[in-house]
Amino acid sequence: MRHSTILSTAAALFMTAAVSLPSSAQNTKLTLEDIYKNYEYSAKGVSAFRWAEDGHSFLTIERDEATGGQNIVLNDIRTGEKKITVAASDLIPEGWDRPLTVNGYTWSPDGSQLMIYTDAQRVWRTAKRGNYWLYTPASGELRQLGLPGFEPCWMQFAKFSPDGTKIAYVYKNNLYVESLADGTVRQLTSDGNDEIINGQFDWVYEEELHQQDGWRWSPDSRSIAYWQFDTRGTGTFYMIDNIDSIYSTVIPLPYPKAGTTNSAARIGVVDVDAAEPATRWFEFEGDPREHYLARMEFVPGSDEVMIQRLNRAQNTDWVFYGNIRTMELTPVLTETDEAFLDVHDDIVWLEDGKYFTWTSERDGWRHLYRVSRDGSGMTLITNGNFDYESIVRIDTEGGWVYYIGTPDSPIDRYLYRSRLDGKGEPERLTPADAPAGHHYYNISPDAKYAMHTFSNSETPTVYEIVTLPRHKTVRVLEDNHELAEKFAALELNPKEFFRVDIGEVVLDGWMIKPAGFDPSQKYPVIFYIYGEPWQSTVQNSWGGGDLWSRFLAQQGYVVMSVDPRGTATPRGHEWRKCVHGKIGILPIADHAAAVTRLLQTYSFMDPARIGIWGWSGGGSSTAHLMFKYPDIYSTGIAVAGVYSLYLYDTIYQERYSGIPSLNPQSYHDGSAINFAGGLEGDLLLIHGTGDDNVHYQCCEMLVNELIRQNKMFYQLSYPMRTHGISERENTTYHLYQSMFKFWEEHL
Repeated sequence: MRHSTILSTAAALFMTAAVSLPSSAQNTKLTLEDIYKNYEYSAKGVSAFRWAEDGHSFLTIERDEATGGQNIVLNDIRTGEKKITVAASDLIPEGWDRPLTVNGYTWSPDGSQLMIYTDAQRVWRTAKRGNYWLYTPASGELRQLGLPGFEPCWMQFAKFSPDGTKIAYVYKNNLYVESLADGTVRQLTSDGNDEIINGQFDWVYEEELHQQDGWRWSPDSRSIAYWQFDTRGTGTFYMIDNIDSIYSTVIPLPYPKAGTTNSAARIGVVDVDAAEPATRWFEFEGDPREHYLARMEFVPGSDEVMIQRLNRAQNTDWVFYGNIRTMELTPVLTETDEAFLDVHDDIVWLEDGKYFTWTSERDGWRHLYRVSRDGSGMTLITNGNFDYESIVRIDTEGGWVYYIGTPDSPIDRYLYRSRLDGKGEPERLTPADAPAGHHYYNISPDAKYAMHTFSNSETPTVYEIVTLPRHKTVRVLEDNHELAEKFAALELNPKEFFRVDIGEVVLDGWMIKPAGFDPSQKYPVIFYIYGEPWQSTVQNSWGGGDLWSRFLAQQGYVVMSVDPRGTATPRGHEWRKCVHGKIGILPIADHAAAVTRLLQTYSFMDPARIGIWGWSGGGSSTAHLMFKYPDIYSTGIAVAGVYSLYLYDTIYQERYSGIPSLNPQSYHDGSAINFAGGLEGDLLLIHGTGDDNVHYQCCEMLVNELIRQNKMFYQLSYPMRTHGISERENTTYHLYQSMFKFWEEHL
């Protein structure tokens, strides 16, 4: 009997659903309106899943029909019973007629109080600013945190102290601490302003080092360690809002572009109970604007923080212990790479602090190691000639690390575990007979259960609770069978995965053939590309069904994608790092070589009608391919691309392309703008003018160069839309209609 019964059932449902539906349903066609306006093909999920401490329950947030608010619900795995832990009706402030919207919540260490994060406001890429409330179930008291004069929706990153007596938070770039006994509030820093940032991060750290919450409680609740950024000297990019007022509004954004001045970052410590709180600072050698303080966490049960400091080239990571009482720094470990390093968040302390876990690619694969506290000894844990893709759970009591791995296929994902002592071979826990695809897990603290999600290119995501290590299904939470039936009724051709040998390397790809496909005919082909280290486009996962590609195939196009070298797939160190200094160069050559080989392989591809499109890095890649290989690509759509590497941020661009002053050729050859004269086909440029990530300036500079070169092109700008070009009414629907119209008219 199969362990993953629900998975086989879901797959069977998908494959057979169409034949059981009425004939009228079988004639259903995909429309852009249904995809991007009516959202007819949206999958269901499990809202705000988190494990409870009892080991056999989990918490979700569910709509309360009576109040229109949200209940926090405890779900028993064994019985399926649901119990409201906190009712929406409990979260109605005095004088209000509606409950608080729960954007996040945290229980105090003893479980007696609940902190609610609400009114979340987006700041650049993420919603990280809002209001906080404290609810005490025993008394029913609900009160807002902060001082009465605080401006609404400006509090950030509120956290209980480990002893549960205080809550600290950031308000307008300063740190505050609030007593839970009497509600008194003390300001811990006072120098925060538009240029000095305390307790959070500047734009580039947030975007490229994935840091937002910029402060940490000490284990004894006496102190707070935090980052401070001095953005003075960092170049300010100005975006212009021309549509929300009769006069334009200038929006300043401190944003360090490649080769320019970074913020100066430092880490300080403040004692929360001091009569006059004053910050002590760790003193590192070297220019703080030429280094990155990438990570900082307290060592459990100690007065030390572990700090990771990168050099500007991001090929050396120095690890230090910082004593918050003496402010002494002690070197522990140095990780180096000839190309660049990625920063990981997989440090867990083992055996009462004798060891910690560490991720490295030093043997050619991404592996987890056990390191002695002083850094002198290192033992491989996840041995084998494959990358782990992500760490799921480190079970210190059981002695296992659970991780996602793909030893045999970089397009699929499965669960493995290895002993923390490094002994023995990796053990696959996803059943051998489970369907191929992406299997992900959220493992309970005791590692006895997991919330298992599965999807592949043809199967919408299934959510279930399984036991570990046997992987026996306990309860199905959501199987998305209605979506599977609706999708099957469309009778679309499936994604077909393939590999293409370009000589130096074999690349992964997929294709979707048109409805009524006839291999003797010639078809226009549209390639979808990203082509940079941040993303992979060739994965055997649902990904929303890739309905845009399937819609295009339904209209008569062959749609394809190929991952060149350097993209984010678990294929080892050399695959990922060979693109150092070759962004916009090597992946572009790989793609052109792949298309050339595919044209030799598949006679149904019309060589005169090869299209290419991509977003962000894919927009950059599209421009490169249109300019450098006009004999291959006749039509392209470049969305939100970086067309000059000098225009993107320091951390990302210098990590992959090197420091501009030391690698000028890399920046020249990797910037599509320098090859604009090669354009011969039809190119559409699309960009949002409110893009804080890839600035609209990138598009305008390329437009200026194309005009100078007397090259004809098409352009579509979306006023005050950001990098995702999704804000404001009708935007997404309009965008995809516009792209389809362009393909129809030019390809």
